[in-house]
Amino acid sequence: MALEKRQRDPSTKKEAGKAKKEPPKKAEAKAAKPAAKKAAKKADAKKAPAKGEGRKAAAKKEPARKEAPKAKPAPLVVRASSRYVRVAPRKARLVADQVRGLQIEKARALLQFSPRGAARDIGKLIESAASNAENNHDLVADEMRVVEITVDEGPTLRRFRPRALGRATPINKRTSHIAVALSPEEEA
Repeated sequence: MALEKRQRDPSTKKEAGKAKKEPPKKAEAKAAKPAAKKAAKKADAKKAPAKGEGRKAAAKKEPARKEAPKAKPAPLVVRASSRYVRVAPRKARLVADQVRGLQIEKARALLQFSPRGAARDIGKLIESAASNAENNHDLVADEMRVVEITVDEGPTLRRFRPRALGRATPINKRTSHIAVALSPEEEA
């Protein structure tokens, strides 16, 4: 019996050895596939620059033909900004949306008679931008219009109010950063 087992063991070892050798063959075959893919990619990469060089040569020729049209200069924009304004951005945006796109005279009239608290701050900012246009850029302020006005959120001041039963509730005092851009009206 012991001899039979020994005789069986070498044969099973050979079979096991063959089985162990087969996965490396499969692994080699699998490794050969990526190697073939890499070789194909290299061949494609060699072909691509040849096409790209042809495009580059064509691109170099095109700008020489398109020299005649020139872009118009950008219109002059006068900017002014006010930071840390003690008004909530949500409330200031309501006023800013009314003023956006208006001529300076119309914007001044609208802000002067607006009941909103933010109207005073935005009115001062538009006046500042108009004086910047007159003093720094030699423009006529009355011929300007509000091209862009943005209201961004600034830091919030956190305060607390005492309430009943020993509680305290937070009060958020919000601030805004307001920016205005004025531009001369285009005469058509």
